[in-house]
Amino acid sequence: MDEKTPILTQPGVTSMQVPPESVYGCPPGLEILSQVDQLFVEQMIDLIRVMTDFQTENRFVISNAKGQQVYFAGETSECLQRQCFKAARAFSMSIVDSYQREVLHLERPLRCQGRCCPNCLQIMEVLGPDKSLLGFIKERYTCNEPVWHVNDANDVTQLIIRGPCCCCICKWCSDTDYEILSFDGATQVGRLVARWSDCAKECYGKASGNFSISFPMDMSVQIKALLLASVFLINYMYYVYN
Repeated sequence: MDEKTPILTQPGVTSMQVPPESVYGCPPGLEILSQVDQLFVEQMIDLIRVMTDFQTENRFVISNAKGQQVYFAGETSECLQRQCFKAARAFSMSIVDSYQREVLHLERPLRCQGRCCPNCLQIMEVLGPDKSLLGFIKERYTCNEPVWHVNDANDVTQLIIRGPCCCCICKWCSDTDYEILSFDGATQVGRLVARWSDCAKECYGKASGNFSISFPMDMSVQIKALLLASVFLINYMYYVYN
């Protein structure tokens, strides 16, 4: 196979080129994250769901600020859970590059949603290309705005994601901003935005998974990977069609 020719891209979309040299300390396949400070995640519309309302496994395209495809993400979940538990379902998410090589693997177990059970909050495990543990995204119990901790492989908090007041999270007709903060919550280091598409997509296409995420260019690729994973947990908690 010609390694210079991507085999998994959307029609009319170019693929972002992988750096020719490896990045020191970077898991294989994640080198491309060293070249970006912003990513866009867009859920693909599934015609079966549009026409029948049958819950299918979600697919996402991840691109850079230039519109070039960086990764492709695909959900694996049980059919019964998709129909019964909807967006609260357990799932695995495989994130692959343009050559269909898995670079990240996400695991979200079936747990309570809505912060009604402080001891059973949402969590996502993030694994690297060799299935080594990169870290966790953990929902924290709060009385007002939602909060997630971005933890490394040793379960030490590296960043905090803070959303708007829970009663104000709304996916209709406007974007929703989430702050990415330093581990102590004192400094904003990035931004995650749930983006409003349009009425046709949101209401009829039933695809609400459009996000952008911004972070410093010099942030470690492992932390960038964890922030990318956080998009999918937040998406399923608040925006995936139920």
